[in-house]
Order: sequence, then C-alpha cells, then structure tokens
Amino acid sequence: MTDVFAPRGIGQPVPRRGDRRFTAPALIAVAHGSRDPRSAATMSAVVAEIAAARPDLDVRLAFLDLSAPSVEHVVEAVAGQGHTHAIVVPLLLGSAFHARVDLPGLLDACRARHPRLRLTQADVLGPDTRLIDALRDRVLDAIGTSTTVSADRVGVAVAAVGSSSSAANARTAAVARRLAAITGWHTEICFATTEPTVHEAVSRLRVRGADHILVAPWFLAPGLLTDRLAAAAPDFVHADALGVHRAMVEIVWDRYDAAWAAALPLSA
Repeated sequence: MTDVFAPRGIGQPVPRRGDRRFTAPALIAVAHGSRDPRSAATMSAVVAEIAAARPDLDVRLAFLDLSAPSVEHVVEAVAGQGHTHAIVVPLLLGSAFHARVDLPGLLDACRARHPRLRLTQADVLGPDTRLIDALRDRVLDAIGTSTTVSADRVGVAVAAVGSSSSAANARTAAVARRLAAITGWHTEICFATTEPTVHEAVSRLRVRGADHILVAPWFLAPGLLTDRLAAAAPDFVHADALGVHRAMVEIVWDRYDAAWAAALPLSA
C-alpha cells in the first residue's frame, strides 16, 4: 500500500511522462489536523484506502494545522515531482471557515511560490447521503448483533463539533434528521463546544420514548473533542468516528473527478 507521506522515491514509484500517474492531476487530501495523534493516524489510514482505490494516481495527505505534513510542504513535494496540476480535496464535513477561508488562503500562497503548478480546490465531503450511511454503520457496529433492539426504542445523540454560527449548527442538525429518516431511530443533535449538550440531547431522546441510547460522533476521526463527549456521558455507548469507510473513498474520488472535469475546459 502506498505511503501517503513518502516523497518521491520512497515507497512511491517514480512517474514517467506518458504515465497516467504523471499526466493526471495529483490528489492532495487535506485534513484538519489535531494535537491528538489518533486523529492523524486515522486520516492516514483513510487516505491509504483512497490511494489503494486508484493506485495509478499520486495521492498525498496534508493537514491544515497541528499535524504534519503541512499543505505547503505537500504542495512543494508535488511541484518538485513534476506535476503541473493537483486537485485539493478538503477532508471536511462542512463548508465552514476552514474550507472557505483558511484553505483557499493557503493555496493562494502556494500558487505564488509554484506558478507552474495549477491547484484546484474541490468541494468538501458533505452534505452527502453516503456519509449518513457511514454514520448509520457506526451506530449499528456499536449496537452489535448480540441484542435485537427495535428501531423505535433506539435513540441516537448525533454529536458534532459545534459552531459560533447558529446557521451552521442548524445545517449540522440536518444530519440527525437524515439519520432518523433512513433508520426510524429517534435522533437528536448535540455539540461538543456549544448547546445543546449531549445531556440535553439524551433527555430529549428519553422523553421521545428511547430507552437504548447511544452517542454517535459526527467526526471523521477520534480526538480531544470525542474524548470530551465520552467524559461528559460515560454511562452511554459511544460509536466510533466515521474513519475508514467505503463512503469516504467513493466521495473523495467523486470530488476529485468533478473538480477535474470542471477544470478541463479551462485547460483547452
């Protein structure tokens, strides 16, 4: 399996002109980054699966902050390898500040340093129904197969990071409603950094008749905030973060293909 961190010549075949690996744009998958090493390890595993799906293409992982390698470092490596085009796919669940401001600013700075490398930013991962499917799968894994629980007794507190923007939180709340629509479970949204809290969500689920309650992190990887949620509600089962899932592979390549298709007329 390709080492997504490795520079050319270490764990990656050297591309030659005429090879698809050289002529197709490189994929730079950009994750948020965290002080918690579990986060970087999870995103590395996610990107390894993405790379394995198309081993003829050059796939790299970069981080916006707190983890290495940085976006600047990876762009420099891709440019040094001879690529003329790279598609940057944000491994982000929503189009918030990081996707709309931070990453475009970083890419503008990279363009100034590498004018011969074209950088195209693709769309973020969500909203996408396949991510809701992945969330459902994580809850089912947490419920387990040893106990049969009817859907109308299951309550899921969908736990997201939270934002200072009420509009952003309202958009995130749609995740819980969409999960309920495909499963029949009772669902409520809660946030790690703002209200409603996980305890408020659990109380609402109990009022609605749920007696088999779980917490489902709407996070790509475990980290400090998922630990905070677990500490706040230690008596409940917590599903795993989305992590490595077939949906991630499919969505990232869909975002890559759409961005490449949109960029082709500009190259003609």
